[in-house]
Amino acid sequence: MKASELRGKSAEELNKELESLLRAHFALRMQVATQQSNKTADLGKLKRDIARVKTVMREKV
Repeated sequence: MKASELRGKSAEELNKELESLLRAHFALRMQVATQQSNKTADLGKLKRDIARVKTVMREKV
């Protein structure tokens, strides 16, 4: 996901996007912790996406 795509969204859409990313991050963390998944690289990608969304939200204030 690119920051330019996020800048075109409204604040409500950004909140929904952030919520879904946080849920996905939690689910993946639990899968890695219980050794159901070995996609540890995806954790970093999700964290960067979460940071991007938060940054764009902060810019809109």
